[in-house]
Amino acid sequence: MSAAEFAAAQWSRATGAGLDPHAYQRVTAGLESVADWGPAFERTGREHLRRARAAESWLSAGEELLRAARWFHVATLAPFAGADRSAAAADDALGRALALLEPGARRVRGPEFTGWLRGPADAAGTVVVVPGLDSAKEEFLDLASALLDRGLAVFAMDGPGQGALAATTAVRADYHRVVGRVIDALGVPRVAVVGLSLGGYYAAESAAREPRVAAAATVSGPFRLDWDELPEPVRDVLTRRAGSAAAARAFADQVDLAALAPHITVPLLTVDGGQDVIPGVTNGEPLARLAPHGTHLSVPHGDHLLGNARPDWLSQVADWITRALTSTR
Repeated sequence: MSAAEFAAAQWSRATGAGLDPHAYQRVTAGLESVADWGPAFERTGREHLRRARAAESWLSAGEELLRAARWFHVATLAPFAGADRSAAAADDALGRALALLEPGARRVRGPEFTGWLRGPADAAGTVVVVPGLDSAKEEFLDLASALLDRGLAVFAMDGPGQGALAATTAVRADYHRVVGRVIDALGVPRVAVVGLSLGGYYAAESAAREPRVAAAATVSGPFRLDWDELPEPVRDVLTRRAGSAAAARAFADQVDLAALAPHITVPLLTVDGGQDVIPGVTNGEPLARLAPHGTHLSVPHGDHLLGNARPDWLSQVADWITRALTSTR
């Protein structure tokens, strides 16, 4: 795949994650190959760090640090030798940004998870935001903002094989064990979980097996994976995040919600884009159909993660989570 083709494929995801579209075009126009992706995005992240140091106000500095976090994260979407360094830089920049912009934000760590708890101490409920295979907590800041605006507390996390933990941990299919530890660490009696891409499977699996999950939503989440049909780039990423090809295949074989769906007895919302067609991936409609209280939202023109259709689902999902979480208190 050429650099131009890769940039076009990542366009809606990158801009949906908050990158300025004009800056994205400028940076990707200068790429000669996909191998140049990571270093170019890292350089842009470092430029935002420089601007943060030179900023005349704490607000401007915080905003530049948030931009840096996004660029450092998106640098990791193509494999390169500095990917782990870039993920760590994204994590650091986000933490420094929140220290300026939201001094009440609290870093929460535990076995196989790390993240930031944001929002009021007397929030109406707490939402755990779970990223996917090659995503991280820095990618879904717009969703966190929408939930915070509705008076909820939000814990945006990296789990096994994700974000800041990608270099030291491997993906695991029994993600409810991680979510259980998160709930313990947050000290709350119940949470809603929203998962994006592979995080949608994690959210649904947790809703089926962790009784303190009171509501769950998935965005572009898989119902089932078929390793033999997955595109080679997806298998490559999964192999890196699992630690070996054998472990990746074993993980993919476990991603099947057919038996678990009837056990998701809490409110469940699945969101799919009609243009999100990935070989070897069954989307979320069967999950909503099999779950006792499932609802499916289909956006016909939406792609994977629906970065090209934010107005068609983001506010609806935030409203639904708020209603589902507060109405079952």
